[in-house]
Amino acid sequence: MEKLFGTDGIRGLAGEFPLDESTVRVIGASVARKFREILGRAPRLVTGRDTRESGPAIEAAFHTGAAAEKAHIESAGELTTPGVAYVTRAFDFDAGIVVSASHNPFQDNGIKIFLPNGRKIDDATERSIEGDIHAGVAIDHFVTMKEDRAAEFSAAYLEHLRKEANGFSASGTKVVIDCANGAASHLAPQLFAGTGAEVVAIHNTPNGQNINDNCGSLHLDELQRSVRAENADLGIAFDGDADRALFVNEHGEIVDGDSTMWIMARYLKEHGKLANATVVATVMSNIGLELALKSKDIRLLRTDVGDKYVLERLIETGSEIGGEQSGHIIFPAISLVGDGMMTALLLLRAIKEKGQSLSEAVSGFTRYPQILLNTKVSEKRPFAEVPEIADAAKAIETELDGEGRLLLRYSGTENLARVMIEGKDQSVIESQARRLVEVITNALG
Repeated sequence: MEKLFGTDGIRGLAGEFPLDESTVRVIGASVARKFREILGRAPRLVTGRDTRESGPAIEAAFHTGAAAEKAHIESAGELTTPGVAYVTRAFDFDAGIVVSASHNPFQDNGIKIFLPNGRKIDDATERSIEGDIHAGVAIDHFVTMKEDRAAEFSAAYLEHLRKEANGFSASGTKVVIDCANGAASHLAPQLFAGTGAEVVAIHNTPNGQNINDNCGSLHLDELQRSVRAENADLGIAFDGDADRALFVNEHGEIVDGDSTMWIMARYLKEHGKLANATVVATVMSNIGLELALKSKDIRLLRTDVGDKYVLERLIETGSEIGGEQSGHIIFPAISLVGDGMMTALLLLRAIKEKGQSLSEAVSGFTRYPQILLNTKVSEKRPFAEVPEIADAAKAIETELDGEGRLLLRYSGTENLARVMIEGKDQSVIESQARRLVEVITNALG
């Protein structure tokens, strides 16, 4: 049976299987049925979507399927992924469903399902829904989507953000916000203007097709230019569903998720909110972050790439902050879902409290040079089981001597081995990476 759920729900081209309307109706019915079986009653579901032109049709198809299984279902309209997660919890829904493909182009879309605690449904439930999809029972009737409380839901979510940020004042601060023509477009300018900041909003006029189009957190060039042109104090960039945020400092330089975790980990520790002195990040976070945190007696735990794995380790260890270079940051005490607007508010509060510029707040974290090389392989044998590769890797790790890092892994989708090395000297790590690539190519190419 084809696996349809990835680490962030179901993704694909809108209008094509499994995101054609007839299949989405099956998904809606399956989700409602699973929750009814678990709860012993009709489930209460809420949906929300980003600004893609395919969103309303997919959302309506899900409503039709869920209603066929007697679910009570409402729409929050256009709302961020963390916004839907908040509404699910705050308004006593049994599950929240987001129609979004996050940072992908408008042709794509997706479906992700949250429990009230902010966690995604478990693997067994995903496999069961996949079974229903492949069985393909037709649902032919249609219902009208209820969107009566969308404005109430959005207002409640904004008020939640304000309360969590303790109503600080950003008066005297000029902020450029890139909304990615996505779900934050009608929310973020209002939220940050409410802090007293002077707000310049860009890419906040979605038309269904311009979401993430040369804008947002994957395309920071225009935000960098705007910050310089406006003489702004900082820039904020969201992705299409605003579950992540990246920043630009007053000089127009990029401040990524690693830098954000460096700023916020110290802030939390200074306020007695980093109880176990631990930050959770992925294997892709720069070793410079690890060494900077270590200098402040904070340890860095690493996970596989994906916010799902970061969240699992955060919960396992009872840690207070975790995230990815991409700007997807999780504060479990507030929410188990990454929230770009929350992250931006908390970072703005942190630098305002200290009276620092964003560039000053990042000081102390030195990003180490990095190189990433790929090489084709004919098989994906564990590297430790190939003596010449294991020996070459061990030799490089000895050379790095704790002041660099080697990450050796296979691509999940292609027959490629990936060699990533970080260290103090770019020319040295480039030589080391080429050396290891040659060994891998000879052994497995």
